[in-house]
Amino acid sequence: MIERVRVAVVGVGNNTSALVQGIAFYRQTGSLAGIHKPTIGGLGVGDIDLVAAFATSAEKIGKDVTEAIFMPPNNFPRLNCELPAADVPVTRGLVDATEVDRVAAALAGAEVLLYSAPSGRAETARAYAEAACKAGVAFINTTSDAVARDPMWIDRFETAGIPILGDDLASQFGTSVVHNALLRLLEERGLTLVSSYQVNLGGTEDFRNLVENPNTKKQSKLNALSADDKVQIAPLGYLSHLNSQKVAHLNLEALGWGETAVSLDVKLKVHDPSGAAGVNIDLIRIAASAIRNGRGGYPAEASPLLKSPPGTAI
Repeated sequence: MIERVRVAVVGVGNNTSALVQGIAFYRQTGSLAGIHKPTIGGLGVGDIDLVAAFATSAEKIGKDVTEAIFMPPNNFPRLNCELPAADVPVTRGLVDATEVDRVAAALAGAEVLLYSAPSGRAETARAYAEAACKAGVAFINTTSDAVARDPMWIDRFETAGIPILGDDLASQFGTSVVHNALLRLLEERGLTLVSSYQVNLGGTEDFRNLVENPNTKKQSKLNALSADDKVQIAPLGYLSHLNSQKVAHLNLEALGWGETAVSLDVKLKVHDPSGAAGVNIDLIRIAASAIRNGRGGYPAEASPLLKSPPGTAI
C-alpha cells in the first residue's frame, strides 16, 4: 500500500476547507466527480494526510483544523460527508521573517508545504519558502506573489534537491481558463480579436484582500492569458453576499470574414474554493512524487495548473 502524503498548510481559509472536506468526501464515497486525475504517481485523491496547519487568526489558533475551517469569515459550505477530527491543532503562523526557524522546526514530518494564505504578502510567502527549504519540504505557492517563478528560488530549491511549485493557481474551471480557451479558439478559427475583457466578483476573504492588494493578481491573470493590450482585466469586486461563489463576466469582440462583427458574452458562476481544491490536490501529488523521486527545482508537469509558472512576468 502506498504511503500517504504528509502535508502542512499555511492558511486555514476557504481553500483549505474545500481541500480538507473534499479529501474526506472522496475517501468515503469513492466518487470520481470533479476529479482531474484519479492517480498521480500512484497517489489517489484520498492519499493525503494533513500533519500541520498555520494561521494568524487568534480565533483559529489552537483549534483542530477540522473545526477551524468552519469558523468565520470562512463561508465554503459543508460537504455531504463525515469529517472526523484530524488531531492537528492550528499553529500560530509567521508574524515576520525572524520566525522562519520556528516554522521550519514545526514542519518536521511533513513532505509538502501548501502555501494557501492570501495573495499580496510577498515577504511572508518568501519566508515560508525559506522555512520549507530549511526543513527539506516541497513548497507550493498558490498565491500570485512571485516565488516559484523567481530564478533565485528555483536555483535554491534545485540545489537543495527539493521541489518548488507555483505561482498562482489556474482554477479548475475558472475565469482565466475559460477566457484563455476562448481567445485561443478565435485564433484557431481565423477570427481577428478586436477587444476583450473580464470582470470578477466574489465573496470570500481572499477576494476582499485582493481588492485591497490587486497588483500581483492582475499581472498573474495577464500571464495566464498571454494577453496584449486588446485584453483588459477589470478591478476585482468584493460582494459579501456571494459567500464562497465567484461570478465572472467575459466579453470578446472580433472580426470574421469580410470584417463582419462577432460578439460573445459569457457568465461563469462557480464556488471559487472548489476550483482551488481541484487543482491543489494535483499539485500536492506532483510535489510528493517529485520529492520522493529526488527531483529538485520546478517540475514542468505543474505548469498547466498555474497562472504564472517560471518564465512568466513578475
